[in-house]
Amino acid sequence: MILPVVAFGHPILKSKAQEVDANYPELQTLIDNMFATMSHAEGVGLAAPQVNKSLRLFVVDLSLLDIKEEEGKNYKQTFINPVIVERVGDPVAYNEGCLSIPDIHEDVMRQPRIRIQYFDREWKQHDEWLDKVPARVCQHEYDHIEGILFVEYLSNLKKMVLRRKLNDMTRGIVKTHYKMIAGKR
Repeated sequence: MILPVVAFGHPILKSKAQEVDANYPELQTLIDNMFATMSHAEGVGLAAPQVNKSLRLFVVDLSLLDIKEEEGKNYKQTFINPVIVERVGDPVAYNEGCLSIPDIHEDVMRQPRIRIQYFDREWKQHDEWLDKVPARVCQHEYDHIEGILFVEYLSNLKKMVLRRKLNDMTRGIVKTHYKMIAGKR
């Protein structure tokens, strides 16, 4: 099922998400719906708060990106209760967007390599290093479960330039090909 995506300004996007219990009802269905929603919206990552669930859960599928195999072309994974343990390397700029903040794409500085611990959808525990695009997307989605949005990394001047668009999103004035929940109720 395709779920509506929460728009910028909604309070769930600014809240730290809660850990997922292994017995969370309908967890596998939620994960499937998140992958379907992400694909429908043509995204490469989606966190549970973006579908109005305050859970430490996100999904990643890089198959839509025009990148090389060695950059993570076929990387697809579910992250339950993830923890970024380490970030290494000099921060690199990369143009990011967000399904909760449509039509805004800006350069964000992030480290090129991370060590992340998480459970996959079968509750198998992982402790791995990710590089390049998978590392970047996971950092973006991890921020979502921490209540951080990519626009918070922008300069004050850039935020001022984007203020009107962001205020419109908060009021539900946004056009997308996917259903959205207005930022403020």
